[in-house]
Order: sequence, then structure tokens, then C-alpha cells
Amino acid sequence: MLNYLWKNKNIRKTEEISDIKNSSLFKLTWPIFVQTFLVMSLGYIDSIMLSNYSDTAVGAVGNANQLLGFLTLAFSIISSATGVIISQYLGAKLKEQINIIYTVSVTFNLLLSAFISIIIFFGSGALLHFMRVPAEMFNDANKFIEILGGFIFIDAIFNSFTQIFRSNGKTMIGMVISFGMNVLNIIGDYFVLYGPLKYLKLGVEGVAISTTCSKIVGLVIALVIFNKFIDGKISIKYMRPFPKDIVIKLIRLGIPTAGQNISYNISQIVVTMFVNTLGIVAITTKIYSNLLSNFSYLFSLSVGIATSIIVGHAIGDKDEPFAYKRVMKTLQIAIIVAILIATINFLISSFTFKLFTSNKEIINLGEKIMLITILLEFGRSCNLVIINAMQAAGDVKFPTVLGILSQWGFSVGIGYILGINFHLGLVGVWIGMALDEVVRGILLLIRWKRGSWKNKAVTY
Repeated sequence: MLNYLWKNKNIRKTEEISDIKNSSLFKLTWPIFVQTFLVMSLGYIDSIMLSNYSDTAVGAVGNANQLLGFLTLAFSIISSATGVIISQYLGAKLKEQINIIYTVSVTFNLLLSAFISIIIFFGSGALLHFMRVPAEMFNDANKFIEILGGFIFIDAIFNSFTQIFRSNGKTMIGMVISFGMNVLNIIGDYFVLYGPLKYLKLGVEGVAISTTCSKIVGLVIALVIFNKFIDGKISIKYMRPFPKDIVIKLIRLGIPTAGQNISYNISQIVVTMFVNTLGIVAITTKIYSNLLSNFSYLFSLSVGIATSIIVGHAIGDKDEPFAYKRVMKTLQIAIIVAILIATINFLISSFTFKLFTSNKEIINLGEKIMLITILLEFGRSCNLVIINAMQAAGDVKFPTVLGILSQWGFSVGIGYILGINFHLGLVGVWIGMALDEVVRGILLLIRWKRGSWKNKAVTY
């Protein structure tokens, strides 16, 4: 892996930072697409490897990952803002404070995530009880969270480096590291579940250990690559005198930016609580449906992230018309591709669900969910592209407020009414989530076309 990166001319440290604003969208997008798929797969690999081991174990890991996904958002407050500020500063050719931004991002995320790791390790049981995880899944879910949650600071630091790599236009780096992490995780999962170590009967605990070890290796490689390929440094000396202005900018951008994601994940935890009352069939179907439907939005997410890099550099260069046109062009592609993938996903769902289970109730329910997902992906593609662009431009408050109102009004509110009160079960819950994405996507598109996001850059 390191040998490949060392030889790749496109990511050498000695190169000057190119005019990323005019970079090929495809050049930036495809490594992000692959990396996002691999990062997503890192969690799903555990569920796939466990699917032939135990349906109960799959449900336990699914619930645990839902909680861990939410808790990791606490340190996204800084890392998400890091990408915005670095892109704008590089676009404006203001490089003198870049090292301070790098140092603040990594340091704050390390301290915050270490605190969260302690909370998770000692409070995982109470958190799972709050989520109403079924008794038969509780012990496995608790073991999984204790191990991965205890090392959650690894994710926090790695996220900071990912933002740094991407903002410098070096999206290839994260992709290669993530590939290596997945290979190690698959090997580790196989060893503890079906291979030479299966006699230890570690089950979910072994899978958690395997995933953690792969993340540790990934972080070590990221540290080495940062020093080799990125024109910048991380040092405690940049914290003296305390960089108050940079910290304030990171917090002002980071809290609203992360706020929307935090709200979304809290709402999804509440939705999961609803589903946990519907029985094992609904719980397992939700997990498998998420696994399949997430591939529908992968393209939109990747293009959205790549576009945000370009928009950030364009805003730093004070070229707002260019940013507007690039986003509108990207949005058209994202919507078409997302709907196409979602439709194909629905058409083959009777086959794909059989890859995970032979339970006919789960397969039949899954087909209905994948049909609703076609509508959901239309709205989600708008959200992923426009929200990333708005955040890159410095317009972070409106998407957050809109997200909170829509997520809780539709995903939670309508989902509960249809799913629980009207006894539509998981179908009703999914309709609520689809309405959230569609309504929010349309409103965000209106705001982008009106240009309300302009003149909000941190470099102005």
C-alpha cells in the first residue's frame, strides 16, 4: 500500500497544489466513491460475515453500529469544519495559517474522542437499554460497543486526516488506506468466525477486535502519509499562542455543520427504537435494507463531497458564479444516477435479500422497502449535493435548522404515526423517512437557486 502511494506522482508532497477549482470532478469523485464504499463496508462487512453465523448477532451489531455512528458525530464538529476552512484558505492562497488548522483539528478531536471513549466504555449498557435493544441481542451488542467505542478516538483522528487529504485535492490517499483496512478486517473476521481461531468462540467480540485492529493500522499509515505527501505540519508549537481566531472559526462552522448530522442520527436512533418494538423480522429487514439502500446514495454522496472541495476553493477564490453552475450540473447527474441505482436495487431485491437470509417474511418486507427507497433517493441526492455545497460556501445555519425540523417532523413524527399508530410497521417508518428527504431536498434546491448562500465565506 505504502509502496503504491510513494510511486504515485499525483499525490507527491513535492508537487504544488493544483488549481483544484478547475479540477475534473471525476478525478476527485471516483477515489471518494471507492473510499466511501470501503468505509461503509468496514461496518457492513461485520454484518455480512456474521449473517451465516447468527441472525441475532447481525441485529446486535446493527444496533451497536447505529449508536456508534451517532457518537462519532461529536468529533465531526471540528473535522467537518476543517475541510471547509482548508479548502477556502487554499483557494484564497492563504497558506500561512494552514498548519494551525491542521494542529487544532487533530488535537481537539483527540481530546474530545478520548472523553467519549471513556463514556462509551462505562455507559454502553445504559445506552443500549435506552435504545430498547432486545434481550437476546443485548450482550453481543454490549461487547461490540465496549471494544469499538473504547477505541473511538482512532476514528476521530483518522477523520481529521481524511478531511486534510481531501481538501488538498488528494482524494486517492484515503481510498488506498480504506482498501487496506477492509482487507485486514475481512481476514480478521474470517479467522475468528470460520478460520483457525473459531475454536475460541469469540463471535461478535472477535469481529469487534478485528475491526479495531484494522482501524489502528489505517491510522498509523495515515500519519506516515501526512508527513510524506502533505505540505504542512502538526505540532504543539502551533497552539502557542493559543489560536483563538482559528478555533472560533472552526466552532462557528463546525457546530451547525455537525448539528444537522447529529440531529439526523438522533432521529434515526429514535426510529430504531420504534423498529425494535416491531419484532426481529422488522429489525433484521431494516438492517439489510439499509445495507442495500445505502449503495443507492453512495454516488450522490461522493459527488457531493467532491463538489464541496471545488466549491470551497471557488469561494476562496471569490468565484461564486462558477460554484453555482458546478453545483447545478452535478445535481442533475446525481439525481439521475441515484434513481437509476435505486430502481435496479428494487428490481433485483428478491434475489439480493436471499443472499442474507432465507426467511420469506424478511424478503417480502424488504422488497416493499426497496420500492419506497426509489422516492427516498430522489430527495436524498438533492440533500447530499446541495448541503455539502452550502457548507463549503459557509452557509451552515439554514441546512441545520431545516434538517432538524424535517427530520423530526417527517422521519420521526410521520414515521411513528404511520408505522406504529396505523400499524404499517417498517413500511410506514420508511415512508416517513422518504418524505423527510424529498421535502428537505426541494427546499434546499430553492435556496441554492436564490443565492442566499453567497457572501458567507470565512475568508471574506
